[in-house]
Amino acid sequence: QVQLVESGGGLVQAGGSLRLSCAASGRTFSSYTVGWFRQAPGKERELVAGISRNDNTYYADSVKGRFTISRGNAKNTMYLQMNSLKPEDTAVYYCAASILSGTLRDPRVYDWWGQGTQVTVSS
Repeated sequence: QVQLVESGGGLVQAGGSLRLSCAASGRTFSSYTVGWFRQAPGKERELVAGISRNDNTYYADSVKGRFTISRGNAKNTMYLQMNSLKPEDTAVYYCAASILSGTLRDPRVYDWWGQGTQVTVSS
């Protein structure tokens, strides 16, 4: 069993930055494909960024060049650095882990989820 806990959300003005953290208990992230998702009110959960088991990263087109996903030096941590934030980035952000390999954009293939952290970007 893997338990995931996100932190780092908050309120920021447009153009600002936030760094989200995800800590895993019970396993190390290196054994999984991991990703960040977000869900805004009335919208479906969507992939923001992911890292495959062999450390290939991939992003949603809407965040390319602004967001960076990374694994921490501690094997059970993961980060999402978010720069140049826009009001449309406002959502609850979730970290997730999957035992599958590859570029995984579908939230249904992820096995474990954190509880989510709210990110609000004001205009």
